[in-house]
Amino acid sequence: GKLTMAILNLLHFPDERLHTVAKPVTDFGPELQRLIDDMAQTMYAAPGVGLAATQVDVHKQLFIADISEDNKGLLVFINPKITHRDGECELEEGCLSVPGVYDKVAGRAREVTVQALDRHGKPFSLTADGLLGLCIQHELDHLLGKVFVEYLSRLKQDRIAKKLKKNQRKAM
Repeated sequence: GKLTMAILNLLHFPDERLHTVAKPVTDFGPELQRLIDDMAQTMYAAPGVGLAATQVDVHKQLFIADISEDNKGLLVFINPKITHRDGECELEEGCLSVPGVYDKVAGRAREVTVQALDRHGKPFSLTADGLLGLCIQHELDHLLGKVFVEYLSRLKQDRIAKKLKKNQRKAM
């Protein structure tokens, strides 16, 4: 029968597991393919424009992004590296692991070039600006164990952590 896709459990800041540094992907078999499909399902359901494997507690160098209006533009980035950065921009960022919190991060590049492998292990290179460029930088941070709110002031971080912990208790 048809494989059913699953909505995965998202880790929420300040969960320590979000600080795990991801390991390179070496196996492009069915397990990875299922993970990518499940991550896509999870991201679209949220809804979000990007999701890193770290956020679903899988510590592999993999993230996905889709900034299209119709969820038909899924991009898969495996073992990604930013090879070029240009300019600077500050756009409001949000994160599925930090629900309801939006803030600007200083020092993001306006345009990035990323080298990665697609879901079948084929190498590609992509230059992106705007939302996609931001998304790539944001998701890549997750793979390095960094959540965007950690760029903000200590005071803001503490406030956000408190708020999210309270919401989590309410949701239980």
